[in-house]
Amino acid sequence: MAFWRSSKSRTARSKRRREGAAAVEFAMVAIPFFLMIFSILELGVVFILDSVLETATMESGRLIRTGQADARRFDKAAFKTELCNRMILFKNDCTSRATVDVRVIPAFSRPDTTDPVANGAIDDTKTIYDGGKPGNIILVRVWYVHPLATPFVSQAVSRVGVGKVLLTTATAFQNEPWNAS
Repeated sequence: MAFWRSSKSRTARSKRRREGAAAVEFAMVAIPFFLMIFSILELGVVFILDSVLETATMESGRLIRTGQADARRFDKAAFKTELCNRMILFKNDCTSRATVDVRVIPAFSRPDTTDPVANGAIDDTKTIYDGGKPGNIILVRVWYVHPLATPFVSQAVSRVGVGKVLLTTATAFQNEPWNAS
């Protein structure tokens, strides 16, 4: 019986020594685990934003292609407002984060454009708005700067400063024959 008591007390002592082990192990793993989860969620938001931006650009470009933008006398600000109204969840900060460029190009194979992104910033003076005339080939480009919170995603995609991702979308089309004013 003495043997049974001593083995029981040994088991109880070793159990007490291991009670905090799970908490310590969780503390060691928790920060990287939650950082990875938040990075995955943030990357998902970036993918959704990219899809919404592309759809908004194509739908807004359709107004130019069909002559509706010409009839409503669009300029760069009006086109950006129309684009931002189509951004659904992301339209609150769209006007400050989006840069638009609409121009006539000579051919689909030779766009002859300049990139307004230089030295980690977007130069808005290199962008224009020219919806063209019926039959013109038009290139619509949109750049959208989105802030990031997690360092993993930020390090992988930064092009316009630390903690920001630059999303770019473009669509090219030939204007339909409409009655030009």
